Amino acid sequence: MNGYRRIVRHLWMVLALVSPPAWGGAAFIYVTNSAGDSIHVIDPATNKVVQEIKGIEAAHGIAPAPDGARVYVSNEADSTLDVFDRASGALIKKVPLSNHPNNIAVSKAGDRILVGIARGAGAVDVIDANTLARTKSILVNGRLHNIYVTPDGKHLITGSIPGKLLTAIDLEREVPIWELALDKGVRPMAIEAGPDGATKRIFVQLSDTNGFAVVDFAARKEVARITLPETAVEFETDAGRATAPSHGIGVAPDRRTLWVTSIPNNAVFVYALPEIKLVGEVALPALKLSGHGPIAAVPNWVTFTPDSKTIYISNAALKSVTAIDTEAMKVKAVIPVGEVPKRITTLVGD
Repeated sequence: MNGYRRIVRHLWMVLALVSPPAWGGAAFIYVTNSAGDSIHVIDPATNKVVQEIKGIEAAHGIAPAPDGARVYVSNEADSTLDVFDRASGALIKKVPLSNHPNNIAVSKAGDRILVGIARGAGAVDVIDANTLARTKSILVNGRLHNIYVTPDGKHLITGSIPGKLLTAIDLEREVPIWELALDKGVRPMAIEAGPDGATKRIFVQLSDTNGFAVVDFAARKEVARITLPETAVEFETDAGRATAPSHGIGVAPDRRTLWVTSIPNNAVFVYALPEIKLVGEVALPALKLSGHGPIAAVPNWVTFTPDSKTIYISNAALKSVTAIDTEAMKVKAVIPVGEVPKRITTLVGD
């Protein structure tokens, strides 16, 4: 009976809360609840949850199709890529993967979904968006945690925590073309494009580092290491967070700023680009309990509205998402979501 119920849960997705938002070229913020069984959707116009897709256990990576019609999610419980219809929240298909997945990316043309494989030797599974079938596994050195398509769509950048490697893959040929060994495990990354749209720099968060490395893409080497300011306040958090103190980073769509989260600081730091100059810090909500000092929200991943005016940060410990006005550098909303929210992305329609 338990097996039957599990099959039914995965075959039938339940759309909750309210009806799907009207579509008209707007943007929506999607966040996976890594310790729950749902995905929440936030409307930036109201900073309210307007849709909840239920029935997906251990959702990890999430990425929209470029046309906004579908949402792709890596399912850690089943080792599948789950494909959802955006409007209804209904499951379209579960695509079997070669092994346990972590994060995902979508090619700029939308013809391929790329899934980082976190078990075995390490690979990127390639899924054809038309047939929803796995066509290839691109082998890399080291199990993968995070993967990103470069702004010009030419390359896939992957990071391995145990391998301490950043790998660049040629997406046209679907082959690795170079690796960069770092001294620590590669965590979240953000990619900066130059004025011509070509990849310029990669900002790389590392294990056991409250800061980030700066990688020159053309030179294929690390050129700087930035340490975040020390906190004046001690925040409580669980010991398991110590290996990834800074675990969320993003370049705003207008390319003017870089935003970097910090768990021990319980804040997000703002750097002006291209000079990488610290220009601001925004404190994030903290939990206050009797007999305890302030407890960190455990800020993680970030995403932006297309106009760069709002950044959204998942608060893994507080079951919420923080919305920040990027110009004023002030919190404008804290939005309740599900259990241990982490991966967060922006879906934009035509």
